[in-house]
Amino acid sequence: MTERELASPAPLAGDTREADDRDLPSRNDVLSRALSYPFGGPVGRHAVIGRARFMTPLRVMFIIAMVFLALGYSTKAACLQTTGSGTAGQRVANWQNNRAYYELCYSDTVPLYTAELLNLGKFPYKSSWQENDSTGKQRMQYDGEPAVRYMEYPVLTGIYQYVSMALAKTYTAATTVIALPVIAEVVMFFNIAAFGLALAWLTTIWATARQAGRRIWDAALVAGSPILIFQIFTNFDALATAAAAGAMLAWARRKPALAGVLIGLGVAAKLYPLLLLLPLAMLAVRTGRMRQVGTTALAAVGTWVVVNLPIMVMFPRGWSEFFRLNTRRGDDMDSLYNVVKSFTGWRGFDPNLGFWQPPTVTNAVTAVLFAACLIVIGYIALTAPQRPRVAQLAFLVVTAFLLTNKVWSPQFSLWLVPLAVLALPHRRILLAWMTIDALVWVPRMLYLYGEANRGLPEQWFTTTVLLRDIAVMGLCALVIRQIYRPELDLVRHGGRIDDPTGGVFDGAPDNPPRWLPDWLRPDRDRVRVEPAPEPQPVESASAQP
Repeated sequence: MTERELASPAPLAGDTREADDRDLPSRNDVLSRALSYPFGGPVGRHAVIGRARFMTPLRVMFIIAMVFLALGYSTKAACLQTTGSGTAGQRVANWQNNRAYYELCYSDTVPLYTAELLNLGKFPYKSSWQENDSTGKQRMQYDGEPAVRYMEYPVLTGIYQYVSMALAKTYTAATTVIALPVIAEVVMFFNIAAFGLALAWLTTIWATARQAGRRIWDAALVAGSPILIFQIFTNFDALATAAAAGAMLAWARRKPALAGVLIGLGVAAKLYPLLLLLPLAMLAVRTGRMRQVGTTALAAVGTWVVVNLPIMVMFPRGWSEFFRLNTRRGDDMDSLYNVVKSFTGWRGFDPNLGFWQPPTVTNAVTAVLFAACLIVIGYIALTAPQRPRVAQLAFLVVTAFLLTNKVWSPQFSLWLVPLAVLALPHRRILLAWMTIDALVWVPRMLYLYGEANRGLPEQWFTTTVLLRDIAVMGLCALVIRQIYRPELDLVRHGGRIDDPTGGVFDGAPDNPPRWLPDWLRPDRDRVRVEPAPEPQPVESASAQP
């Protein structure tokens, strides 16, 4: 028996490795150090790192997440009070007198339950309803056709709502035969949907932590983001973030086919995971790893087709509603375009449109601006002296999409949380942005409540939107700065680490194709034509001493 075994109070574990190189925020981060004091203070200098059997970093982050998810549920609770009499199906949630706005408890989930006929047990995409005006008369489109609506979400999100509805109706039926609390069916629908969304966000935390490598504690900001307090249960975006984070983890673990499957599932729930293919394509051009990215893209397309094809074939009109809606939507109240309109009186690119008439100029402008941003990001990806990390480019691409898009719904900010944590792990900077982003919700709700009802004027809301956009642009500037100055990148750990989320790109040398012009190659590899040296006079051999 060795001296070490004699000194151990318990049998040694089979794996005695230690995470000596793990980042320790309680030692090197002022904010984390301050937060650690109620729990024993910074980790000791002689502590054995990575050997905790129960309170592992991931489990601690799950605990943090449960606190913030509970806060997220509490912000919606005021709108989840059951009112009325009769069976659970006859009772409703208390949304009287626009309380959803002044109580800050609005969630799309509750009005969608009746608006999309889920309360009647209708199958999404098959059923439709007419759009009526305030008098109950059916509205007509700009082209004279009746305004008819269908489920407006991609297939997986629509099916998720249908399953949640079926479970809620099952509970309603159970209350008639079992002594269970009688809860309004729409409230139970929200509760069931929220439970699944919470699991999806826990999956996002898990995948982000697994990608963070030695900086696993960076994922604590995904668990404790202030954005969760107002947005985690506002809509169904957590489903897509889980798929996107899982896809990035699969790519990091060099499983391109699995990454593609998860991207395809994410796109079937929300469009934005498709954007993850763009940074992969940019880095594939730079490194020559086109085959792996091609595998991911094919798997993504195949998965999306498999999920969508049944609905596409059986209910083509309902399936295509998501795409029609995005085409005919104008600039949203949270977009930069509306901010400009709010402060300047500008009427927008497409004034005087008819009902549901597509804003063709706005659609073209947003597409051109996003394409311009992609060109800039692509130039950075190809020409930076050191290859950018996948997370850095993914954050830039998704942020560019949100800033140039005509719609930035409040819950869309959830998309950025895991990407920002992996791209720019500066905790205080990220926390400042997340706090600003979360607080946009307050003036937004009070503006919708109405200035006549002692709400807030529009400019209070649009000012906070502008501050959020400026903060996000600042994050982009910092990410680009670290791309060009990789020694400042905390993830690279002073050059000892390349790209924990890079997958096949991690440690890969630059190998751009021959057809790529010189000005699109990495800066250090460009051919520079130096002026020819001036001829020196040649002395004769007799002149040598």
